[in-house]
Amino acid sequence: MRTFLAGCLFSLFSILMISCGNGAGSDVKTAGADVKAALVDTANFTTIEWLDTLSRNYGTILEGEKLNVAYRFRNIGTTPLVIGQVRPSCGCTIAEQPQKPIAPGEEGEIKAVFNSEHHTGINHKTLFVNANTKGVQNYSLQFVVQVDKKPS
Repeated sequence: MRTFLAGCLFSLFSILMISCGNGAGSDVKTAGADVKAALVDTANFTTIEWLDTLSRNYGTILEGEKLNVAYRFRNIGTTPLVIGQVRPSCGCTIAEQPQKPIAPGEEGEIKAVFNSEHHTGINHKTLFVNANTKGVQNYSLQFVVQVDKKPS
């Protein structure tokens, strides 16, 4: 009985660790065989046009504030654009990505929220993006923000 209980607890712990991942909530992935195929099949590659600058300075915020960032893009290719993964550089930033392919000519957006709690000083954050695009498949979306300590 003791071995059975230990096995159950180990299995539960393993499932929780896998579902939480490293930096729970900070890694957004699109699931499915179609997505994986689109990311490796060069016949499905397309072209992305970033409508916003990929590197931004958001100035100064107070500690504890949440900073919302968004990067707009357009699919200027001839096949659907698939954003396979958006991975923030740390757990203080949570990313959101399009879950469906972006049709040719359509626009999409990658969003993120930076939680400045306990992050005073200059913060350099990056969102690592993987997509089915010609030439380059990995992009770095960067932002900088100065976080001032909140007044006592």
